Amino acid sequence: MRIADFIIKPLDFITKYFKAFVFLLIVLVIFMPKDEQLPQDANVARIDLVGAILQSDTFLEELEKLEKCTTLQGILLVIDSPGGTVPPSVEIAEAIKRVNARIPVVAYAQGTMASGSYLAGVWADSIVANRGAILGSIGVIINGADVSELAERLGIKTQSIKAGIYKEAGTFTRPWNQDEEKMLRGLVNEQYAMFIEEVSKARNIDPSYEVNFAQGRILSAKSALELGLIDRIGSIYDAQNLLFEKAKIQEPKWFQEEKDPFESYLERVFGKHIMLGIQNGIIKGMESFAKVWAKGYE
Repeated sequence: MRIADFIIKPLDFITKYFKAFVFLLIVLVIFMPKDEQLPQDANVARIDLVGAILQSDTFLEELEKLEKCTTLQGILLVIDSPGGTVPPSVEIAEAIKRVNARIPVVAYAQGTMASGSYLAGVWADSIVANRGAILGSIGVIINGADVSELAERLGIKTQSIKAGIYKEAGTFTRPWNQDEEKMLRGLVNEQYAMFIEEVSKARNIDPSYEVNFAQGRILSAKSALELGLIDRIGSIYDAQNLLFEKAKIQEPKWFQEEKDPFESYLERVFGKHIMLGIQNGIIKGMESFAKVWAKGYE
């Protein structure tokens, strides 16, 4: 073997399996033992709700960790999310309502607090919005498509065996029939009524005014304030000061979770909740991944 091979072959191996090395490094950081002890003198904490709300597990786990800090007197909930699906939004709303019954939670609409993310934060003690924030969009929608003409042009024919006249509701292979559309419309209206009820109770707004504050309207911070959907317009510092006032905090000591520098870097690149989602996904799919990984190296 030539002397150069001692250099070339290892480099070739690293290049070939670079993605595998990166993945293993991320897994190592995620599963590295961490100190679970919480600072005992922290009296205020921040939690972020960022991006589409497709699941609630990672947010609820983070909130539960904060609740274990017995000295905590208040939480700043920073929201920048366009919304998401109804069930996880409801779960987050219920969790915020539960926590706010014990210690004040002040929500800050940093960018977008609309649709599901407005529902998620509506039970906060107070809502402060950035003057450029987008709010509202209080409504429910079910999206669908009809690709039957395209399928016909491509020579694609679908077939199915079903039990129940509504079992194919929402299909994209043909137009929805009247029964299906009626059923889906009833579901949407039911969830919309629930959304209106939650907002009305949390914000003390007459539900008969829903034509003004709901109906899927996208609102500026100024309009949201006039309609009673938020309490004031201001910066994140205003939201913090309001929290200190509500929680009667004279000397704020923020909860700071100690993290590995590389883990912090990954969170800045990918986002905190994405990294938590990756962690949960790896845990839940570890068995399947192990099989695929082993097969790839046979």
